[in-house]
Amino acid sequence: MVVDYEYEDPIARIWLNRPGRLNAVVPALVDGLLAALHRAEVDGARTVLLAGRGRAFCSGHDLKEPPEGGDLPQVRARVDRIQEVTRRIRGYPGAVLAAVHGYALGAGCEFALACDVVVASEDAEFGFPEVGVGLSVTGGVSRLLPHLVGLAKARELLLFGERVSAAEALRIGLVGKLAPAGGHEQVAGELAAALAGRPPVALQLARRALDLGLDGTLAQALTVEVDHALLTTHSGEHASPRAEFSDGR
Repeated sequence: MVVDYEYEDPIARIWLNRPGRLNAVVPALVDGLLAALHRAEVDGARTVLLAGRGRAFCSGHDLKEPPEGGDLPQVRARVDRIQEVTRRIRGYPGAVLAAVHGYALGAGCEFALACDVVVASEDAEFGFPEVGVGLSVTGGVSRLLPHLVGLAKARELLLFGERVSAAEALRIGLVGKLAPAGGHEQVAGELAAALAGRPPVALQLARRALDLGLDGTLAQALTVEVDHALLTTHSGEHASPRAEFSDGR
């Protein structure tokens, strides 16, 4: 098994499991990750935690594997299969968190950035080596990365491919939380548990609004927010103002 799955209500945990190759990406790993995300949704997991076994989160595409040939439609199908990981994560009904240690390079960094929250161990390193090895980025990074770190920094990261430490990744907005070395899964698990306790409709709509806001205008964002306000008002999840702001008297 190149992807491990565990469900303990309300959290699903997924581990990339090719430790001997630093969880480098091969088609079987992509298929296993997509299957695990689907299983989490079927199980009704409120939140999903994505991590890696061994010494790294994911070191990118496995360049030691024989190059895959094929005509253009076959290549397109393989790349679109990788893109489906981002689609599945962003479309998941609950929050998805990444717990990153060691290397998160290339496709591994793309998997992490697709998640709602990235928790990085102090020993983590991030980077996009694709240009240097004659490849192109995938996973929606061409859209997501500039929104996280700004266009100028995104250009620098993609064109030069330099690795970024966990501390620097936090400083530039590439990750959301730092954890002590080896404590990334514990910290991410605590955050996953906290998010699992949030009202599910409100959480899902907040994620959707942010994603729509990436590509929409301010006018569209205002309209979406009205629609979501109507949905949350009638979801039965919201607390009364008195309960929400009670001072205990």
